[in-house]
Amino acid sequence: MHKRYMSIWFRYFATDRMARSHPELKEKLFLLYAPQRGRMVVKASCKTLSKEGIIPGMVVADVRAILPSVEVYSEEPYAQAKHLRDLAEYCFRYSPVVATDPPDGLILDISGCPHLWGGELPYLQAIITRFHKGGYDARAAIADTIGTAWAVAHYESNNPIVAPGRQAEALLSLPPAALRVESTILKRMEKLGFREIGQFIHIPRTNLRRRFGDVLLTRLEQALGTGYETLQPVTPAPVYLERLPCLEPIRTAKGIEIALQRLLETLCERFFKEGKGMRAGIFKGYRIDGKTVQISIGTNRASRSAVHLFKLFELKIPEIEPALGIELFTLEATLVEDVSETQEAIWNTGCNNPKAIAELLDNIAGKVGMQAIHRYLPQEHYWPENSVKEVNSLEEQPETEWRTDQPRPLHLLPEPEPVEVMVVLPDYPPLHFRYRGDIIRIAKADGPERIEQEWWLQTGPPRDYYRVEDEDGARYWLFRLGLYGSEKPQWFLHGFFV
Repeated sequence: MHKRYMSIWFRYFATDRMARSHPELKEKLFLLYAPQRGRMVVKASCKTLSKEGIIPGMVVADVRAILPSVEVYSEEPYAQAKHLRDLAEYCFRYSPVVATDPPDGLILDISGCPHLWGGELPYLQAIITRFHKGGYDARAAIADTIGTAWAVAHYESNNPIVAPGRQAEALLSLPPAALRVESTILKRMEKLGFREIGQFIHIPRTNLRRRFGDVLLTRLEQALGTGYETLQPVTPAPVYLERLPCLEPIRTAKGIEIALQRLLETLCERFFKEGKGMRAGIFKGYRIDGKTVQISIGTNRASRSAVHLFKLFELKIPEIEPALGIELFTLEATLVEDVSETQEAIWNTGCNNPKAIAELLDNIAGKVGMQAIHRYLPQEHYWPENSVKEVNSLEEQPETEWRTDQPRPLHLLPEPEPVEVMVVLPDYPPLHFRYRGDIIRIAKADGPERIEQEWWLQTGPPRDYYRVEDEDGARYWLFRLGLYGSEKPQWFLHGFFV
């Protein structure tokens, strides 16, 4: 099969991506910058600014002097690289072989694809129109080689399709930069008066190599098709989706359960083969009337147990309204993770059956919601509100041990709340304190326990904590911030004991 390639160039990729994420920027002048040698340098500018002559490499301070109203944002190279990959995966609908061309382009091997759209021109127009509607200023070109397609997409706007075998003709009038060579080579060529590729394309190769090295020759040969160039295509993420068409429309809950069980068995069998498990899934039913009904679940750890996953879905099956009947069921695992064969410990509690704990939590979450379940791990900080952190995964292990040498309240307030107290003598616990308008009289007290911040974080006086009990037996955790005599201390309530 004769090879054909398409190069797609997003002329304002970084700023188009930012405008898509923040629609309010579409009508504003803005640019992206990055620090470089102690200065803030423009890395990308929006289309309007580019027309005003604001280009990458300029100093942000100079741009602001010219246009005080310009808005400035930090460049996000990692987010841009991820977004470019997302666009590459989107292009799988147009070609099975797609590669990213950092920082702002894509390369498609379109061999055998354009005829599905009625030819190369309708094919190219369909892709570019779709990107334009998505908010991207994109240009594209088609040629026999990656190099020529890239050159035409970037430097020729009138004839985006190069006929087979006509690479040399398409390159003659283009500048040397169209060959994707380094700036140092381009500067040398400019000094020698080379403004177009046609001025040196027929010069003997030995002369070009002596003047400009092997890079220029390699790029020229790749563009002409006499040199070899390969793509590193993006590998699409595996889709964990199973379908079950029905011979007759399903109208009963029992029929829905049978369909769900079959889909789960098939999907979990695949999970076992690949060492994967489901963290989130969607079960959909496509009704005769054209509407789609669905239910979804989430798990605390990756699971490939069809029985367990069915129990989670089963709780929500009553939410599915079959109406006149469902003719197609699908089950998709939207979040998949690796499943380790053995789990020696969980939560550092010595439990030898972490799978049972995870499945129990999933069952609870199915009834009360995932937001009602929280897991906390200790952190290496002294102040109580900083000594714990919330985590989402059951697999994450603590970096330090839970502190057990001193009693701690079961309910710790996220932020200490100020209270008014009556104290007989300094270093004595309060006789009573006022909390949210109520006077709480103290019958018993224990303390103080002094807790300080880490020395590198110390921003104020230490805290002296007291465990106190009121006349009704309720127990509180109070602390004094500051010392009597040198300053007026403040008192706070920080938690409740059970």
